[in-house]
Amino acid sequence: MSQELTASLNEQMNFEFYSAHVYMAMAAYCSSKSLDGFANFFLVQAEEERFHGMKIYKFLNDRGHRATLAAMPEPKNEYTSMLDVFEHGYAHEQQNTKKFYALADIAMNEREHATMYFLKWFIDEQVEEEALFDNIIQKLRRIENDSNAFYMLDAEFSKRSFTAPVE
Repeated sequence: MSQELTASLNEQMNFEFYSAHVYMAMAAYCSSKSLDGFANFFLVQAEEERFHGMKIYKFLNDRGHRATLAAMPEPKNEYTSMLDVFEHGYAHEQQNTKKFYALADIAMNEREHATMYFLKWFIDEQVEEEALFDNIIQKLRRIENDSNAFYMLDAEFSKRSFTAPVE
């Protein structure tokens, strides 16, 4: 792998760890509003992002390259509503998709087939992530001020958990 591709993979790995940080901040916001199910949703998201970061970490090491950690910017901590939280989460996932596309373009240009194959998993994952956030945003818009439906969604999210995919 070229230095550019290695540096880009390290950048993406760090973005995945930052994404976990972003989702932890969202969970903390939800907890401060006593919305424990919504908080759980974002805690699970954070766990998933850390898994993604470690997947890239392992790939770099397996290919004989060093994973390097970088400082993280402070995530957004204040929101105006749960819809606002999920809209920011959706925008974050869209940004992550663009980053994976750019990374895949580098791998393709270098004809780095192992990396292209490795990145396909993440690109498929991003389709699921964007769809998940979009679906929740649509639900939140539909229920608007229906507190019963809102709390049913909160209860649904309290059951969410992360199980690492078997490879």
